[in-house]
Amino acid sequence: MTEKQTQKALNAYVVDFENSIKQGRSLDAGITFAEFSGRFLEQYALTQLAPKTVARYKQLFRRINPAIGHLKMEKIQVQHLAELYSQLSGSKDYHGVVYLPTKEFFEIVEKKNLTKAQIAKKSKTAINTVYQFFNNLPVSKVSAEKIAKVVGICFSKAFTRAKEQPVLSNRTIRHHHMLISTVLNKAVEWEVIKENKARLIKPPKVKAKEIAFLDEAQVEVLTRELCKAPVQEAMMIKMFLLTGMRRGEMCGLEWKDIDFDKKTLSIQRASQYLAEKGIFTKEPKTATSKRSMPISNTTAELLRNYRVWQEDKKLIFGDDWNVADRLFTTIDGLPIHPDTVTGWFHKFIQRIGLPKVSVHGLRHTFITLLISKGVDIVTVSNLAGHSMPSTTINMYAHAVSERKASAVEAVGDLFSGMM
Repeated sequence: MTEKQTQKALNAYVVDFENSIKQGRSLDAGITFAEFSGRFLEQYALTQLAPKTVARYKQLFRRINPAIGHLKMEKIQVQHLAELYSQLSGSKDYHGVVYLPTKEFFEIVEKKNLTKAQIAKKSKTAINTVYQFFNNLPVSKVSAEKIAKVVGICFSKAFTRAKEQPVLSNRTIRHHHMLISTVLNKAVEWEVIKENKARLIKPPKVKAKEIAFLDEAQVEVLTRELCKAPVQEAMMIKMFLLTGMRRGEMCGLEWKDIDFDKKTLSIQRASQYLAEKGIFTKEPKTATSKRSMPISNTTAELLRNYRVWQEDKKLIFGDDWNVADRLFTTIDGLPIHPDTVTGWFHKFIQRIGLPKVSVHGLRHTFITLLISKGVDIVTVSNLAGHSMPSTTINMYAHAVSERKASAVEAVGDLFSGMM
């Protein structure tokens, strides 16, 4: 630029700067959504949010940024978001996660007697990805190629491309909307923009998901069948039913958390897994999730017997045992992968003919049974580690409603002979 052009550009910049100050706009207002989302992750999410939440945000940004990432923050309008949600609702692109295993693949796996854990370890693939294709769900081409190589079968024979690729659900689209709104809120807070335009648009409606749980008769069947199950898996399922702990809390449980004299169990940590981090330990879900709860005589006795079993296991491994102090471990004492019990229970409950309930459904079972037995909501909320009793009431309205009906019937029976 010539000296005259430079001066002209500088004058224009000064005028724009002064106008920005007068209007209260930040100098960052010209930053794009993609640039700001990177700053949001680095300066906020990575330091303030749980690792799994950050991983989920990164996954969602992979769909969001190609659509609106090029837009300047101050230029984002409601129409841009409406177009994005419409695009997502009709999208058939699932980022290449479209490869399904063939019958020939499973035949070779069975012939070679390969376990899911072995396949995951040798292929350096996340165990939950391995569980995914064993449940006949699609995986990415990268994962499929690595797995086929480990199994020793040609990729084209091991996997086939799914004909119909999944369309995103309203719930998933709503997750995208919530993240965009969170990012724009942070931009308002940091004075990058004046207004969060995401507040002006309604995301797709999501039907309330019914909570799946087992009734008393089904719990009786389950506990009876657990007598035939492997010791560690059976013990974990019993503990879910007896304590209502979350999966991560269960996997993070250590022997020092059990006080046999006072008959209490302390929940101090959670164990989770991410592909980029492996198995790691974190604080429980919320402040109220870190809690102490009483255990019954039955639970205490089960834990004592289980500890004897684990001590015998340690003796067999000797110096090869990894001292982690966890109740539930790998075969050599390392912290157990949270998906291990999930995959095992999925097959187990199908085999014994009970309704399809996840491991988390056992937590729902515990809480529902407490309410049905007349335990007050505040106590139930404390045992569950919910932040407020209202959370328990909203989530378990079915059990609360039934309890109310029972209470009214009881009063009716009381006065039946008097009226």
